[in-house]
Amino acid sequence: MNIMPEQLEMITEQFKTLKDRSPFYAKKFDGIDLAAIKTQEEFEALPFTDKGDLREAYPLGLAAVPNEKIVRIHSSSGTTGTPVIVPYTKKDVEDWAVQFARCYEFAGVTPADRVQITPGYGLWTAGIGFQAGAELLGAMAVPMGPGNTEKQIQFMMDMETTVLTATASYALLLAEEIEKRGIQDKIKLKKLITGSERAGEKIRNRIIEALGVEYYDIYGLTEVYGPGIGISCQHSHGMHVWSDYVYLEIIDPDTGKVLPDGEWGEIVLTTLQKEGAPLIRFRTHDLSRIIPGECACGHNEHPRIDTITGRSDDMMKIHGVNVFPAQIEEILSTFPELSSEYQIRLSHLDGRDTMRIYVETNGSVDWEDLRKRVASSVKAKIGFTPLVKIVELGLLPRSEKKTKRVFDERYD
Repeated sequence: MNIMPEQLEMITEQFKTLKDRSPFYAKKFDGIDLAAIKTQEEFEALPFTDKGDLREAYPLGLAAVPNEKIVRIHSSSGTTGTPVIVPYTKKDVEDWAVQFARCYEFAGVTPADRVQITPGYGLWTAGIGFQAGAELLGAMAVPMGPGNTEKQIQFMMDMETTVLTATASYALLLAEEIEKRGIQDKIKLKKLITGSERAGEKIRNRIIEALGVEYYDIYGLTEVYGPGIGISCQHSHGMHVWSDYVYLEIIDPDTGKVLPDGEWGEIVLTTLQKEGAPLIRFRTHDLSRIIPGECACGHNEHPRIDTITGRSDDMMKIHGVNVFPAQIEEILSTFPELSSEYQIRLSHLDGRDTMRIYVETNGSVDWEDLRKRVASSVKAKIGFTPLVKIVELGLLPRSEKKTKRVFDERYD
């Protein structure tokens, strides 16, 4: 997409002093005259920033302000490698709340709503962002945090919660538990806002069917404020990304070339107002596209990205074939007999790589016939036959956070 004049002005303005404020970018852009950058083409010639760069700045090397201006830190939720520490100024915290309140407004949330917050608090950016946005909007925040499903459901009934915020995995767990108890008539939920993980159409439909809610996807990542930099509107066609806070690009993940609107690639983000840790051309590794054309909601100043289909770094290579979890999920979604849950395990057995796919169904189905049909469909799509294992409905684990669905055991 073309950079808006006001976005380019915000970028070039921060470039005037970026190297002076940020030792991180002084080193990264050594030899580059940032003050000379005046056009989109010159901006797109700048090198990308990646998570590996941010890890090298641990603990506070990303700071572009003096320590006394840092009021909070957050850290990425990844479980491997050196963590990324992101410092926030008072303005950053306030700006994040403004963006989050806007997300709620786009979802039709009002001060009359009661928002039950199940994502985690602490170093992770989720819970506190959902709470700050709700409070700024004027809605009642019910800050439950993760886990304790019994208490979550009890509060949902007693507080007459109207908006649930959760990962898709935990929303599914709650939906199944509510359905199992037959208490749908005691639940007052109207809207569900999920983020943090990709959820396929089958999982989404399962949750909507069980809870009877409007479903909204929220977008964000710790390195760029957190969740809340974009959300799907009530017309449910992509997520609007706040153009006054971030500049959005889609690139070819292999070549780094910027792609035109409508083409699928990797999301790259540049912060426009962030003080504590500004980011320039940050590779998110999230795969999506900019949806061309106008949205019926009329907020076309905020471009839309499509549903996140996966990550450019979650590709599996097996038998010389590149496979993404989203491809497997798409195949499984064509079988109405299967639940929305699945698990992929890669192993090295008897000198060769093996893919096992675990799927759920109920007892009324011919398991052997289903197993063969699933294996045949996967082979037709990706070129080799996996080992398909059918298990009973509910046997695969549900999670209160993100559900891990791919296990690569080849190098354990």
